[in-house]
Amino acid sequence: MAQTRQRSRVRSRDDDAPVIPILARKVREVEAKAQKGRLGPTNRTKFQVIALLMREERARVKADGEIGEAARAELLKRLDGIAQILARTAARDTSLIALLEPDASVGQVAQRFRRDWLLESGAELSPDELIITRDPEPTPIQPAANQVVPASVKSFHLANPFLAPDLESAPEPAVPVRRLANWELLGPLFKSFEQGAGGRAASMELPPTPKVDRLSPRGLELMPHQVRFIESAREGHRTFLLADEPGLGKTAQSVLAASVADAYPLLAIVPNVVKMNWAREVERWTPHRRATVIHGDGAGLDAFADVIIVNYDVLDRHMSWLGEYGFKGMVVDEAHFIKNLQSQRSKNVLALADRIRQRTPGHDPLLLALTGTPLINDVDDFRAIWRFLGWIEGDKPSAQLLGKLEENGLTPAEHGFYPEARQTVVDLGIVRRRKVDVAADLPAKRIADLPVELDDELGRSIRAAERELGHRLLARFTSLVEARGLRRGDLDDDVRDQLIRAVAHSELEESKSAKSGENVFTMVRRIGQAKAGLASDYAAQLARSVGKVVFFAKHIDVMDQAEAAFAARELKTVSLRGDQSAIARQAAIDAFNKDPEVSIAVCSLTAAGVGVNLQAASNVVLAELSWTSAEQTQAIDRVHRIGQDEPVTAWRIIAAHTIDARIAELIDAKQGLAARALDGVDVEPGSADSVQLDALQHLLRAALDGTL
Repeated sequence: MAQTRQRSRVRSRDDDAPVIPILARKVREVEAKAQKGRLGPTNRTKFQVIALLMREERARVKADGEIGEAARAELLKRLDGIAQILARTAARDTSLIALLEPDASVGQVAQRFRRDWLLESGAELSPDELIITRDPEPTPIQPAANQVVPASVKSFHLANPFLAPDLESAPEPAVPVRRLANWELLGPLFKSFEQGAGGRAASMELPPTPKVDRLSPRGLELMPHQVRFIESAREGHRTFLLADEPGLGKTAQSVLAASVADAYPLLAIVPNVVKMNWAREVERWTPHRRATVIHGDGAGLDAFADVIIVNYDVLDRHMSWLGEYGFKGMVVDEAHFIKNLQSQRSKNVLALADRIRQRTPGHDPLLLALTGTPLINDVDDFRAIWRFLGWIEGDKPSAQLLGKLEENGLTPAEHGFYPEARQTVVDLGIVRRRKVDVAADLPAKRIADLPVELDDELGRSIRAAERELGHRLLARFTSLVEARGLRRGDLDDDVRDQLIRAVAHSELEESKSAKSGENVFTMVRRIGQAKAGLASDYAAQLARSVGKVVFFAKHIDVMDQAEAAFAARELKTVSLRGDQSAIARQAAIDAFNKDPEVSIAVCSLTAAGVGVNLQAASNVVLAELSWTSAEQTQAIDRVHRIGQDEPVTAWRIIAAHTIDARIAELIDAKQGLAARALDGVDVEPGSADSVQLDALQHLLRAALDGTL
């Protein structure tokens, strides 16, 4: 965008750089807003454009041979002053730093600001600078060099040689455009979400809660806010931006919306950290349906499943067959991941959505965009999501949206246009509920498990170590049986259980004093290290969505990894560790509770589990599991305490298909035991052994049964 410009000459102090006073005025306006804590999307965009023009002007001033040295020094000094104000503003809100990157995406709103300010300065712009660049159309799905077709997909096509017909519906009648014929509408539509709220929440009217819940499987119960959303899908609504805060069950709502809409097969594009949880939620809420997860090249894929789940990172290599599969519904989880229309990830998602829309009979698939943070930097972040949902086409409203805007009888020149336009878009399918809005529906405290797949080299080594430990236990068990003159096949259940416990106890005692080698303690530590990146990623997503988060880990190296990951994402943290002085510890607690710029408290499970008040957050991430249910409860209760006015959700990151999953079950069983003993709750009595001992017994039983 940096181009040499010719300017109309009117002699003044600013003749050599007339854009500088404009930038100086704008940067003071932005700084004043930042000081009041009201730096909204528009001012964030102004911040980016000021930085952009400042860099352009600095380069031009340095290269312009017509400017004298004294004048050049004065102009550069003034530009330095603008840069200092930008730096002070970014120090107040560190998320602005990303907008200063040379490769930061420049949206259409930013392009308009740049053009208008330069014209105000008297610059003569080239035709290219006068034209606001349109966002690129989604790339057509084309087989590429890295495309793969899993064997299961080939079997699926062989079993279904006659593809379902692409039933063309009658073309939509042309919308009679009268009042809005000569208006550019996307800018006003985005602006309506900044200026047209009028105190109303951005959430469409939903049907009332049915008197009878006919959707929940046995033993489960939907919350009223979830049922109302699902009822909307049952009644025929097909496009939704579901922007509920984390912890309100967006995944369950999506799964059941697909069920009532008969939107199968369903494609779910999700972040890596939640893809296993998606499969579990499909099985939990719609047990009559099958889900399959694409890992890598799709070797374990079940192409005959009802729901196909793929993470963003491997989507590109599966584009070819996904586009031809015949999906009738598509979910994009954490949809703010596609906000940059220039990214290949966004192009892939939008291309798939267009293909699914074309192939679905009636061109009316179920399309769900899930995100607690649809807006991050600018209202223009809506653009990609609206395109995915079919509400806009390129830089124009869709025929459906345009028709509804025409019915309002207003134009952007009239003040009343903005609240009406905002509500029109909201009614297309924006649903937003906060925890505080539905607090009566939620338990005061709940634990939500997020199973994650450790499919890298470290994950494979952990599973190999588990097998090695299991086989070592099996060898000891066999030796013990033979030493007693017995045979494994002749053991009754009671004797078998006694020997299993004896072997596990012996192994545990040796592990406690071992200086090296693989044992249950080193294995759990390695699992924590392997989960650290995924847990940090999820905590960062939560921090962006709902604000403050408390991150608990058991080992210092996991805490170190997490803090490095948060720093790379420019999230400010405090740390609570065992080696801190009382003064430093209290300063960290106060900063987390009182400083709005501190996003995450990274805490040791053992050092911060008691005597700490962190009620400024209502979300906890447990990156590692404790050995006791009490330790886990103490950690969660650092947030769930007097002064907390929101329901608390603890997100427990669990490594699927490892001993980590069994440890989680054992902790829950111990929690049930405490509830039975202390609170009179009627739960099944469990083992009185420690979690470590029970975990070793589990490994030995798996080795004996040949399932390890």
